[in-house]
Amino acid sequence: MTQRTHHTVPAVRAHASATPNQLRQYTLSSHILAIWTAAALPMAVLAWVVAPWLADSFDGPAALPRAIILVLTVGLVWQFVLVVLLVRREQGTLRWPIVKEALWLRAPISQDTGRRGGVLWLILVPLMVLFAAKEFLPTLPAPAARDMAVLLDSDAGQSFLSGNWLWFGLIVMMYVFNTALGEELLFRGLLLPRMQGTFGRWDWVANGVLFGLYHLHVPWSIPRNLVDTFILCYPSRRYQSALIGIIVHSAQSLFFVVLVLVAVLS
Repeated sequence: MTQRTHHTVPAVRAHASATPNQLRQYTLSSHILAIWTAAALPMAVLAWVVAPWLADSFDGPAALPRAIILVLTVGLVWQFVLVVLLVRREQGTLRWPIVKEALWLRAPISQDTGRRGGVLWLILVPLMVLFAAKEFLPTLPAPAARDMAVLLDSDAGQSFLSGNWLWFGLIVMMYVFNTALGEELLFRGLLLPRMQGTFGRWDWVANGVLFGLYHLHVPWSIPRNLVDTFILCYPSRRYQSALIGIIVHSAQSLFFVVLVLVAVLS
């Protein structure tokens, strides 16, 4: 394991590489688990300790859901900051041409031909369908006060959100950092390209397991989130594009944003 500390692997196959620098490969304890802890632990503490404490100071309906939205947004913004700091430290710059390759923020790449984008984007269609179908899988029961769907369907939630554009903006911010600038950027953009040195061809499996277990702030969702190993992690790894995970995951966020908007306009 020690010998792998200095190994690098090409960001794409040799005939398709457009990455200025080969990406550093992470070790398990010093890097992968440390970054996982830096993302998962704050979210758990914010959700289970800070949110109830903050809710006690709120007046009006849906105090706990409002507190959860606020603190989880903070946790997701922290993940974005963490990614930026680590990429800046690794690459020595935050210039966009470097950052987009370092975080796989690029079109899908064919492993056979090296071609980018084009018809490869069609992979998004079945992945979005599968991601939506995942919601019909059995899951552990969630506390009603911590379930966004229950909030949107409740009289208290409808009453609170009606005409409340400030909270609509906060919820949109939470979803943007959840699926575009937070979780996906960290797990598919930062970690996944740097896990092959430790896990080899099974890096995408390890990434999916870590992503599922990261959800300590919503532990009832962990079994269902492990399915994302095949819907988000494998395609992102196969086509070496974090944008696949970001777009597919963000489709769910867009759906919830529309539901919130309907409640605000009602």
